[in-house]
Amino acid sequence: MSENVKETFSGGAGASAPAPVPAPAALRARVRSLGPSMTRSMQAVAETVAEDPAGCAALTVTDLAARTGTSEATVVRTARLLGYAGYRDLRLALAALAAQQESGAAPAVTVDIAVDDSLADVVAKLAQEEAQTLADTAAGLDVAALGSAVAALAAARRIEIYGVGASGLVAQDLAQKLSRIGLIAHAHNDPHLAVTTAVLLRPGDVAVAVTHSGGTGDVIEPLRTAFERGATTIALTARAGSPVVHYADLVLATSAARETQLRPAAMSSRTSQLLVVDCLFVGVAQQTYETAAPALAASYEALAPRHHTPVPTTQRGSTAR
Repeated sequence: MSENVKETFSGGAGASAPAPVPAPAALRARVRSLGPSMTRSMQAVAETVAEDPAGCAALTVTDLAARTGTSEATVVRTARLLGYAGYRDLRLALAALAAQQESGAAPAVTVDIAVDDSLADVVAKLAQEEAQTLADTAAGLDVAALGSAVAALAAARRIEIYGVGASGLVAQDLAQKLSRIGLIAHAHNDPHLAVTTAVLLRPGDVAVAVTHSGGTGDVIEPLRTAFERGATTIALTARAGSPVVHYADLVLATSAARETQLRPAAMSSRTSQLLVVDCLFVGVAQQTYETAAPALAASYEALAPRHHTPVPTTQRGSTAR
């Protein structure tokens, strides 16, 4: 077995139990993820505490209700929806988040890319936004659900993955990774083919839907079919209250990154989705290490000759004689 394979999968499986309440760093991720499913008044509360944690940590529930033009009941409901037992626990998380920011953490909001930005500025802004997206995704990911998804994939008879557009590319990436460690996994972006594969699924199989919006009909339909056939269903989505979650046994939240004119949702979602895909792949490879490592080593060896193409002797601009 090659050393690079051993290094990739050493360490074994096992995930720690999730905290009873979200960590302070997860607050912004949860606001971005749950925001679309909130009422306007709850959105006002959630966005206010995420934008000014230090200021809001000093406010009573009455003060925050007055600042956001809502009611005390709305503030408490918002705190609970974000994962806290009540407003007191939310205030403690806000104070901790404010302390993290004062310690020099990177700013959470990246300035939008302007049409006249230099390429150097584009690189810097995109790098910062990508880093924030990864941090948001990691902070908001349900580790217990991730562990259950890993276990289902590792034991699956077959795996069908559904996604269209940019999410279809992510679906292909997951299928390719799982296939390289010996699992039977296929990605589908054709809605007709997706449904015809879903009707053949049964208990012991797994269906995965990748949809940033959670409302893509061409992805929801095959997942619903798989769900009704008894397969284990997994959804990767940024919208916790979207239609796709109704047919998902497990939901893995991706970051609902801000969409701008020069950074569409297809770009914003891809980074977050790929992180979740990588977590799934590594988790499955750990659980199936005895078969995964040799399979990956064999694929490395099979592809190695294709990565060592002889350099041509004729160089550009030279004259053949």
